[in-house]
Amino acid sequence: MEIVKSEFIISAVNNKGINNEGLNEFMFCGRSNVGKSSFINALCNRKNLARTSQNPGKTQTLNIYLINDMFYFVDVPGYGYARVSKSMLDSFGKMIEDYLTKSEFLKCVFLLVDFRHTPSEDDLLMYNFLKYYNKKVVVIATKADKVKNKDRKSNKEAIIKKLNLTKEDTLIITSSETKEGLYLVKEELAKYMN
Repeated sequence: MEIVKSEFIISAVNNKGINNEGLNEFMFCGRSNVGKSSFINALCNRKNLARTSQNPGKTQTLNIYLINDMFYFVDVPGYGYARVSKSMLDSFGKMIEDYLTKSEFLKCVFLLVDFRHTPSEDDLLMYNFLKYYNKKVVVIATKADKVKNKDRKSNKEAIIKKLNLTKEDTLIITSSETKEGLYLVKEELAKYMN
């Protein structure tokens, strides 16, 4: 599946902001600075569709993108960032939970983890949270271009072990820089296009 058209639609604080007329939705979540915006840009072959920042915590709303006039990407605020207030962190959590539990059209969640590091406790909490709500989760390991070949196998095993992934789970290793693995993500998206 190719992404030939992508446009930013709206920033919303709940799923009432998504004026959905029956189109599938795909959520992107992960720790602050895991590379969500860069990943979305690379997937859509756009430089500035999703705003990137060197400062963690840039995304503070649900950012909605219409893709190929057929489905939506929903980018949610990053978690695990200590430099925002406790009340703001709580509102992010509530916003994400509200969206997860109320969206009728959410088909799959892409959970992004940094391939350079063992997933954090926050990553594990988010993964278990998504599974608790019976959401289809695809784990995306980002920044593969920054991992040496000799470390790739052990880094992959660390992700599988920390998140307790099974053979039924999907883990895709990607790089926004080299485009590694993006075609596999598009194959996942294509499963929901019927």
